[in-house]
Amino acid sequence: MHSGHGCRSFRNSLLSRRELLRIGGLGVMGLNLAGFCRAEGRQPVGSRDSNTPPVKSCILLYQPGGPSHHDTWDMKPAAPLEIRGEFQTIATKVPGLRVCEHLPRMAQMADKLAIVRSMHHRMRDHNSAAVETLCGHTPLEGDIIFADHANSFPCYGSALSYLKREKRPALPAHVALPHVVTRVVKLPGQEPGFLGPAYSPFQIAQDPNAADFQVAELILPGDITMERLEHRQSLRRVLDEQVRQGEKLAGTGAVDEFYERAFTLLSSDAVHRGFDIAQEDPRTRDRYGRSKHGQSVLLARRLVESGVRFVTVNFAFGDADIGGGDDWDTHFKNFSILKDILLPAVDQAFSALIEDLEARGLLDSTLIVWLGEFGRSPRVTKAEGGGRDHWPDCFSLVLAGGGVKGGTTYGSSDKWGAYPDSDPVSCGDLAATLFWRFGLDPGTLLHDMNGRPYRLADGEPIRKLFL
Repeated sequence: MHSGHGCRSFRNSLLSRRELLRIGGLGVMGLNLAGFCRAEGRQPVGSRDSNTPPVKSCILLYQPGGPSHHDTWDMKPAAPLEIRGEFQTIATKVPGLRVCEHLPRMAQMADKLAIVRSMHHRMRDHNSAAVETLCGHTPLEGDIIFADHANSFPCYGSALSYLKREKRPALPAHVALPHVVTRVVKLPGQEPGFLGPAYSPFQIAQDPNAADFQVAELILPGDITMERLEHRQSLRRVLDEQVRQGEKLAGTGAVDEFYERAFTLLSSDAVHRGFDIAQEDPRTRDRYGRSKHGQSVLLARRLVESGVRFVTVNFAFGDADIGGGDDWDTHFKNFSILKDILLPAVDQAFSALIEDLEARGLLDSTLIVWLGEFGRSPRVTKAEGGGRDHWPDCFSLVLAGGGVKGGTTYGSSDKWGAYPDSDPVSCGDLAATLFWRFGLDPGTLLHDMNGRPYRLADGEPIRKLFL
């Protein structure tokens, strides 16, 4: 539990928070009481200046480490070898649009894609760059930031959870899987920041590709039935009332709201159906790829189909979340890692997701965002196997679904892929686009814990990319 805020003395009450959670088996969503004590009651200001219906869901396919734009979506075949690298381009379904040879399935999906080739920011470290791309704001600390703190900027899913919050949601608003991205510490940009832990993602830390995959937080202990849980929920209300009388916890009913939300999620059939990936046709599972990444992307489709608003899929191929081909930070062996591990996994899962959403009538209402925290350097280094270093000055973003004009590119990089050449796009513009597609005004003000106002997004929506 965070300390130093309104619920500090709860840990000294008659029953500890852990004991209360154990009584009801309700340790779900990583939520804690501090978040509800800080949660504010402001309502969002919504505005859209488009006839395209707002999206209902978003799947963020996050590629931690930073994918090389030169070796994926913005190749430079006319450049010298030390710039263009080892890979060749292939034609796509869209005349004149070419992508990497190791993305053959995505090449046939190009008529569904909008590729932005002019993304840029100034943060050269993974941590600060992650805040840029996952929150849409430049971290106040600049390019030296180690971890999130209570007054950090919120990630997209948390902001949406706050602005579109429901009184008694039957589903978590934001799910992140299949792990938390770490680099010694938890990578910044994955938290609710100053909105408080009440808006934390429902974090999955299990491998959906495992034969015994299940979400432990949604399973009742063997000796507790839903009937007993309902009874214990009543008991808990009595105990919480004693705590509130003695400590005046925020005076907002936050504790009851926390338990009510947790109980609702635990007892929701929609939640259990969404996570029950074993119900999928084995042939569908094969299409996504029998890897941690492939099955995580499939699970994301199941979740938005169940009604979850925002799903973050952090790329992971094997057991670790960095190293061994699980990470796009290709300072070494750039081409072998991309060819043998990263690009085939993305090609298979991303293409299957688009096909699947379209077949189920969900593509128009689901925005897909594919990106990492930055790109890779234009010049191939002499590191083992040939490497590319961090490069935030220009990189690529891919959008699909959600009313996107398929078969389009937006912006361009210069002849070496080093800097934007036309229509530069900031992370603030990406954030504004995402929130705008949900029917929200990017100019909506959020206030941090010190009362300082911040725009929901500092950029402008890229309206030209949408129907």
